[in-house]
Amino acid sequence: MATIRLWFGRQNFCLLKKRSFLLLKLIAVVFAVLLFCEFLIYYVVIFRCNWPEVKTPAYDGKQETLDPVLKAMFLADTHLLGEVRGHWLDKLRREWQMERAFQTALWLLQPEVIFILGDIFDEGKWSSSQAWADDVKRFQKMFRHPQHVQLKVVAGNHDIGFHYQMNTYKIKRFEKVFNPERLFSWKGVNFVMVNSVALEGDSCNICSEAEAELIEISHKLNCSREQEHRSSRCGDGPPLPASAPVLVQHFPLYRRSDANCSGEDAAPADERDIPFKERYDVLSREASQKIIFDLRELPWKRRLWLEHEPSLLRCFLLSREWTVPALLRLHLQIFQV
Repeated sequence: MATIRLWFGRQNFCLLKKRSFLLLKLIAVVFAVLLFCEFLIYYVVIFRCNWPEVKTPAYDGKQETLDPVLKAMFLADTHLLGEVRGHWLDKLRREWQMERAFQTALWLLQPEVIFILGDIFDEGKWSSSQAWADDVKRFQKMFRHPQHVQLKVVAGNHDIGFHYQMNTYKIKRFEKVFNPERLFSWKGVNFVMVNSVALEGDSCNICSEAEAELIEISHKLNCSREQEHRSSRCGDGPPLPASAPVLVQHFPLYRRSDANCSGEDAAPADERDIPFKERYDVLSREASQKIIFDLRELPWKRRLWLEHEPSLLRCFLLSREWTVPALLRLHLQIFQV
């Protein structure tokens, strides 16, 4: 009997040992899958991205050399969910993905300046003061960055509302968190950041201020061309770099459709001729003409970075224009300017 009991005891011990080993293997596999899918996958994907080499002719005109460039990363439509329409599990999942994508890109690519092209929040247009403060706190945690990296943000319709919803309080609340700077220069490149929600053209107070700011920026950019023979109207302040400005805003300039647009993430062929709705999908024709008219004296070929459409497009209309996709789709666009 003692021998049988000992045998059964050994059998049970071996069976328990096998089950424990299988359980440990299962836990290890689950942990490895979670580690890869929720953390390492971002490094694997973003590691394949790199900054393009921009070559310019050397002064002797015989060889090409690398010119100093500004490494800029463009994001759009983060749409941090609020307390009204955001379920806690949905917010947890989305914000983890966006935070990991952003932080991984920040670590691997090391951009010098980051632009977020509006719709930072999903419910900024109606959120209470406490809800706004909570959303800002979450944003600052997700998009934390070193002090030497510049983070520039423009307002979108979900941040301050469409034209009929926005007011001075919402704009000031947004600008208190995000620098309201409209003209930003870095490494010889001028960025013009426009509140495109205010470009309604109906002469409201907010719209008039936005148009006046655009005219003042145009004046400063024109003065940057007069480095040697500056007129008295340019003042005594330090001149801006004499370089082509980059227009950054939330809404794309007016275009009838995506028919003249192309890109790796462009709309399907059967959707490119669908007409856009002015003041909703794109700026109105009048507002777009106003922007071009205010900058009419600038001879450079303009580069425009805009958002609000879900695809990365290159549209060759009056200027070279890119539309940046939403970060919710985990797209990070990196460029050297």
